[in-house]
Amino acid sequence: WDPHATGSITGITRGTTAAHIARAMLEGIALQNADILTAMRKDAGRHLRGLCVDGGASANNLLMQMQADVLGVTLRRPTFIQTTALGAVFAAGLGCGMWKGLKDIGAAWKLDRAFRPRISAARRKLILDRWHAAITLASGTKRGVLPTDGRAES
Repeated sequence: WDPHATGSITGITRGTTAAHIARAMLEGIALQNADILTAMRKDAGRHLRGLCVDGGASANNLLMQMQADVLGVTLRRPTFIQTTALGAVFAAGLGCGMWKGLKDIGAAWKLDRAFRPRISAARRKLILDRWHAAITLASGTKRGVLPTDGRAES
């Protein structure tokens, strides 16, 4: 969340393809989410046992598997992933008496797929350590790296 951070993709070689770049973008999404959820865990003082996912990005199986791997928890995706819109429908239905209570609404949620972590804790730590090192480089906070405004660091 550094306004002076620059974008970067590390590890590019002559063999890098568009598919590698696309995968890197998905990895970036999963790793940013992991950082956000880690901060939330610390603030709440609670352990994350699992995560229900929704929205357009949750349709991407590769992204969801990456997310499960870097979080180390199972992700659960419903059959209907546009749950923001569905929430409005449920609220209206409760208001007009279509449903008697939250229990009725909960019965409408159906599991499409669960994504379980497939990597070891050691591999997860390595991935997160490399991510944080890349973030440090992109932020310009490492000695000898120029900030994005062009001023040399002292």
